[in-house]
Amino acid sequence: MARDARTAGGGPGRRDVRKLPKAHLHLHFTGSMRPTTLLELADKHGVRLPDALTSGEPPKLRATDERGWFRFQRLYDAARSCLRTPDDIHRLVREAAQEEAADGSGWLEIQVDPTSYAPRLGGLIPTLELILDAVHTASRDTGVGMAVIVAANRMKHPLDARTLARLAVRYTDQGVVGFGLSNDERRGLARDFDRAFAIARDGGLLAAPHGGELAGPASVRDCLDDLHAQRVGHGVRAAEDPHLVRRLAESGVTCEVCPASNVALGVYDKPEDVPLRALYDAGVPLALGADDPLLFGSRLAAQYEIARDVHGFTDAELAELARQSVRGSRAPQEVRERLLGGIDAWAAEEPSGGPAQAGAEPGRGAGAEPGRGAGAGLRG
Repeated sequence: MARDARTAGGGPGRRDVRKLPKAHLHLHFTGSMRPTTLLELADKHGVRLPDALTSGEPPKLRATDERGWFRFQRLYDAARSCLRTPDDIHRLVREAAQEEAADGSGWLEIQVDPTSYAPRLGGLIPTLELILDAVHTASRDTGVGMAVIVAANRMKHPLDARTLARLAVRYTDQGVVGFGLSNDERRGLARDFDRAFAIARDGGLLAAPHGGELAGPASVRDCLDDLHAQRVGHGVRAAEDPHLVRRLAESGVTCEVCPASNVALGVYDKPEDVPLRALYDAGVPLALGADDPLLFGSRLAAQYEIARDVHGFTDAELAELARQSVRGSRAPQEVRERLLGGIDAWAAEEPSGGPAQAGAEPGRGAGAEPGRGAGAGLRG
């Protein structure tokens, strides 16, 4: 399991990844909760949590089979049941923004299916408006830019997804920037949701479905072909198909890679098995994400530490990963420029305890040749 972001500081000859400006594009709503907050909310509302959520350690998970995925979903649902009042929603979003600020994130796109919270919060529209109000307040108070990805659940009927897409489009001027499709991609065909994604795209929203996590490269291809994805949640299994990797690189579709999550759910046995280096070197734009810190035990900065410590990324390459996260975001232009300038400053500063790190190897990181690690074809 990756170290928590609070241990992801610098050292002799290392720059502190928490000070590296970055964008966070793959964070689920309930999964962003602090474990201590979950316990306090459970006590407040009289919710009896499964032992796996009260032990003080991330639960042991493996979702590569039906039973394992069901257990993961059961734990997530138990945590979600503790969010019952507007104050709970505001607290979760405020604390998520505080964690982002501590990890150097200047822009967060948090993903939520409002239908999961609507029964306790007065309905679908009041729930989304409450979430957006909480996002605006937290962003103002913390200085972290924030937006919302409304996500449909592929385990539900495609008509439900169309309803959500129409709702999301209504709020494009109030903080909704994208439309997603979450849950187990082994269930339900991507093309069943093509109409919902057409509604979202026609309304100006980014198409960002999950694919290539529990299912193989075909699920990534389906996201591209059937849903016209502009970003793919996870996407790591694309590495198994060289032609698909080349397509992602050439089209500039960002993959939201979540290394700690991939190992925690059993997609890969060990951190070094996650094909982060292979995708980066092939020129696939990447945005590191924490997915569900509540269940996986690590936040955003820890994912950059995995890239550094496990996959051998230099500081110049970490800076390029951060640039790719910003370029793949829907952040306003002024936010993008500020973050990109901060990344350049971080890469130029002298690391603690030693001289500035040498530049990246040819074909990797900043200054790479077109089509390699610099992420050729990225938007913005």
